[in-house]
Amino acid sequence: FNCSGMKRPAGKQVAEPEPAWPPVEELELLAGQELLLSSDDEDQSAAVPSSEEGDEEEAGEDLELRLATHELLHATEDAEREQELARARDGNDEDDEEDRPTDPGSDSSEDERENRNTVGEVPLVWYQHEDHIGYDKDGKAIKKSGRKDRLDQLLDRNDSKTAMRTIYDEYNDEEITLSKEELRMIMAIRKGHFPHVEVNPFEPYSDWFTRDVEKVPFNDAPIPKRRFIPSKHEEKKIVKLVRAIRKGWLKTREQKEQAQAPPVYLLWGEDGQAGDDTTKTATGLSYIPPAKPRLPGHAESYNPPAEYLPTEEEIAGYQLLDPEDRPTFIPTAHNSLREVPMYSRFIKEVFERCLDLYLCPRVRKKRLFINPQELVPKLPKPTDLQPFPTHLAMRYTGHAGKVRSVAPDPSGQWLLSGADDGCVKLWEVRSGRCVHTWQLGSPVYCVAWCPAQGCRLISATSGNTVVMMPSKVGSVEEQAAQEQAVAKALEAAGTGGLSGPEGALPAEGQLVSWAPQPGGGLCVTHRFPVRHLAWHARGDYWSSMAPTGNTQAVLVHQLSRGSSQNPFRKNRGRVSRVLFHPTKPFFFVAAQNHVFVYNLTKQAMSKKLVGGSGATTCLAVHPSGDHVLVGAEDKRLAWYDLDLSDKPYKALRYHSTAVRGAAFHRTYPLFASCADDGTAQVFHGMVYSDLMTNPLLVPLKVLRGHQVIDHAGVLDCAFHPTQPWLFTAGADSTLCLFCN
Repeated sequence: FNCSGMKRPAGKQVAEPEPAWPPVEELELLAGQELLLSSDDEDQSAAVPSSEEGDEEEAGEDLELRLATHELLHATEDAEREQELARARDGNDEDDEEDRPTDPGSDSSEDERENRNTVGEVPLVWYQHEDHIGYDKDGKAIKKSGRKDRLDQLLDRNDSKTAMRTIYDEYNDEEITLSKEELRMIMAIRKGHFPHVEVNPFEPYSDWFTRDVEKVPFNDAPIPKRRFIPSKHEEKKIVKLVRAIRKGWLKTREQKEQAQAPPVYLLWGEDGQAGDDTTKTATGLSYIPPAKPRLPGHAESYNPPAEYLPTEEEIAGYQLLDPEDRPTFIPTAHNSLREVPMYSRFIKEVFERCLDLYLCPRVRKKRLFINPQELVPKLPKPTDLQPFPTHLAMRYTGHAGKVRSVAPDPSGQWLLSGADDGCVKLWEVRSGRCVHTWQLGSPVYCVAWCPAQGCRLISATSGNTVVMMPSKVGSVEEQAAQEQAVAKALEAAGTGGLSGPEGALPAEGQLVSWAPQPGGGLCVTHRFPVRHLAWHARGDYWSSMAPTGNTQAVLVHQLSRGSSQNPFRKNRGRVSRVLFHPTKPFFFVAAQNHVFVYNLTKQAMSKKLVGGSGATTCLAVHPSGDHVLVGAEDKRLAWYDLDLSDKPYKALRYHSTAVRGAAFHRTYPLFASCADDGTAQVFHGMVYSDLMTNPLLVPLKVLRGHQVIDHAGVLDCAFHPTQPWLFTAGADSTLCLFCN
């Protein structure tokens, strides 16, 4: 024990400091007290007579004074010794870290330091085998920090100046260094003193619990079911919170931090366009800024340049003008700004402007900057779509009238043509030589080949008859098959009662009469002039069309049985063309302004294609059967997509006169049209297998090789079956072959 009564720490030698004397001020105070006491004693001794009792009292008082002085000196030495020990533990004050701010009015550590761990009153033994000790307020795991062993702690205690006042918080897994204020508070509590001077030991008492005994009856009712069911009120509240978060009404911490960022404005934006807030009014309508008045120029200056000042003649001329034509402002020069009078029209112009802003409706007009080249559809170059016919390769001459029809055979070796001179000619395609000529006596409007394999029959319409003859080309077996087909048809017609004399009209009750043709072949005589015929893809059925036939305008015939039938009781308008579907049992009938598609299996109309204003003149079906070309007298060639709509997918207006013919190529993505302007147009028509992709139509070439005679140009066109070649028949009595 030291002289002050404190026990020294074991195991550590502390140098005994030298006795510290009180400061000079305390010594002077003590000396003054002794002098006062001595003077009092003298006064008392002078006043009170000396006696033994007085001596004893003076000796006792002197002893008490000395004891008090001795205790004061020892207390001062103890205080100095404690200060030196504190300095030895803490080291230099300048090296200490800054003291944490404390609340002098509170003695609770919870108010000063917030717990990092939020697991609550959970035993930390549960986390002894985990790599974390709990979770923070953001839900992130608090990783365990590596604890030092006892040796490292001893070394740190000897080396570090703050190790003596560092404690370990097991709940938050962190080391806390106590400040000087906290050490003083702990020392005061250990001595039984108040923590600090701000503590009020006589706080007003708050009676949180009543002293009266409440008589509450016990309730043994079962727990209601609603306590185990999710609350609908809470569910609605959660839905509102979720909606607020999604719509941005309730912002997270990160969004609030971003919102506190300084706003960015468009520095050089025009009025009403600086931001989104200025483009909307309070009612949510689009804000339209008023028109800006014209800014004053040099002429409005109080002393404008001389070139802006009008002369006296000009001013006099202004007075002669009508009031509406007179200028509202005449530049005038003044020596100083004080001499400028008030503008006479100021109030009137401001009033008129207010009327304009109030009465005149203003509409925002968005200016669109469109490049004219962007409006043109981007089509591939014609050079990338080759091959297609481009040049006139051969001209076939020999007819004496307008060539109405042209048809190449399925092999592509032979070409058939019919003209107004009543002749049907057979040409060799490559040499241009006329192999055979048939004279029918009447103008030939249509020629066609029988598509049946091994049977090269030719058919032509002349007047009221349809003539079928052997072509006299091909092998011996093919020629024999042609004659056999004709003989079989005549025999079947005679058995069915449809046979008749050559050139005679059908008997009463008969649609047509089948008769043999002089020189080989057969002729089918109708009651009305026949203008067109079409073969079925199999080569057994064929159809004839007579525009003036009324109820007998369209007839369907069967070659193998020599029979004819009328599929329609009445026709929907004047019929101009008929065609068979290449693969399906459909039959196309073109009237004046419509194209009717009939289902032969169901014997009902399947679709009605709406045409234009002109009468239909030609009809062509794509090899796939899903697309149709219709030409009309209104100079328009319409492309129909049967799967898309009953209206044209694309209307091509490249001809200047009526369209007379249209044709598809069998293998190449090509189609062509011809008109009375003497030209033939070749197009690229790619049909994709993908139903979501529209056909690609590109104009390729304008072919010219015929002359216009009597307002008639190119009357018919047809593609070569295997090559990208085009045959055309013109009103100039010639046929042309265009090759690539």
